[in-house]
Amino acid sequence: MNLDHVFVCGHPALDFAATLRARRSLRFEMFAAPDRLDAWYVESKIVDSVAPSRPSDVERAKAVREAVYELITARRLGEPFGDRALEVLNAAARKPAAAPQLTRAGRRTDATSQEALSTVARQAVELLSGPDVPLLKECGNPECTRVYIDRSRGMRRHWCGMESCGNKIKAAAYRARKKSAPATAAG
Repeated sequence: MNLDHVFVCGHPALDFAATLRARRSLRFEMFAAPDRLDAWYVESKIVDSVAPSRPSDVERAKAVREAVYELITARRLGEPFGDRALEVLNAAARKPAAAPQLTRAGRRTDATSQEALSTVARQAVELLSGPDVPLLKECGNPECTRVYIDRSRGMRRHWCGMESCGNKIKAAAYRARKKSAPATAAG
């Protein structure tokens, strides 16, 4: 499985929830170590730098991520929010968030792991209570469990991203058609 962080969901909270990949089958953990969590915070542009995380920060981030995923799924399916997931998300959102600073070079956000996590949690609160809720869709790849914001014309997007899922599914369908074509023609 590719170790690169992927940002195809259209919102940092959705990309954060997608860091446990293939939830229905292989379950690949992107936050396997503190440095991977730190890399996600920086690569997602939540912060410009983050103080090194500890294993306890990773466990806290995973708990918040799972709460975010549960809440996103409930919202997408029109189901009520679970009390435990609400408690976990809101507790993280209540902590001090990363604060941007103006420097001579421009805007810069340095944070602790807890501040970066609070920023993600606050973004999840905004997403789940905002106008993009009707645009939330799960990827059409059966192995993928990413939820994305579908802003395509007519809301016809099927994949979290063409590179990550769309091309794979389309190529597999093409191979299946080619494989069955000779049998169909012969019959």
